[in-house]
Amino acid sequence: MIKYIKRKDINTQKYDACIDQSIQSKIYAFSWYLDIVADNWDVLVLDDYSAVMPITWRKKIGIKYVYPPFWLLELGVFSLDESVDYSSFFKIVCNHFKFVETRLNTHNHIQESASFLIDKQMQILSIKEGYKAVFSAYRKDRRKDLRKATNANLTEKWDDDADTLIQLFKDNVGQRTPYIVAKDYDVLRKLIEICIEKGVGEILSVYNTESRLVASGFFLKHKNCVTILVSSTDFKYRKNGENTFLIDRAIFKFQKDYEVFNFGGSSMDSIASYFLSFGAATHNYKQIKYNNLPFLVQLIKS
Repeated sequence: MIKYIKRKDINTQKYDACIDQSIQSKIYAFSWYLDIVADNWDVLVLDDYSAVMPITWRKKIGIKYVYPPFWLLELGVFSLDESVDYSSFFKIVCNHFKFVETRLNTHNHIQESASFLIDKQMQILSIKEGYKAVFSAYRKDRRKDLRKATNANLTEKWDDDADTLIQLFKDNVGQRTPYIVAKDYDVLRKLIEICIEKGVGEILSVYNTESRLVASGFFLKHKNCVTILVSSTDFKYRKNGENTFLIDRAIFKFQKDYEVFNFGGSSMDSIASYFLSFGAATHNYKQIKYNNLPFLVQLIKS
């Protein structure tokens, strides 16, 4: 039996144990992570936490709705075995909320088709064979970028300051994403600090010969996987392979202890193509987008 449990009533120990031991285990679903990034969250629980589906929600004009928080790439259902019935979870969440927008995860293998399930893509690279094998699969333009980076004497700096990364992101990517507001950056800062404190996150920055920050990224580490959560280059300095150098140096470091490098994913062709040029493969996942709002509040998500 699946029960809807509010955050205050969750058995956090059992919930986190399910996330940790689940087939689909993702760092984003742990209670401490959701407490940081989500305005509110509850959970659907099967039996005695044999499967869970965390639900992140907000309220607007008196209506509760499910939304995808920033800095959270995958959620969905997390189960201890493959026999879980995903549709039962989806039915409950769509009955409980009139508007639902949430990402599932790449290990939620859903065979059914439904109008509220949308296909999305994520680019993932296997690094378990080691750096030499990974590098041999780089496309020509990635190798060309690395030669430029070497000639430009770019340098890597691990454990850089979180504010340095966030400011670079705000000044560049952030200018193209005005819907990311001050509160969201505050959440990101707190998230980075907690992840580093817990030993599950690292910052890598790239500097040029003038000691100018030209690229930076924050990487999440969980089980056998490393994921780029957020990264940016300085848009004024992108002629010497700065972003390629950033990713390459991260791959070089993490391939010693991890098997999977997750680019964070994009369904945009240009971004996906760039990630694929490192030898990554496309993995599909689903997004729930369900709207049963009254006509006059159809714009609730805006």
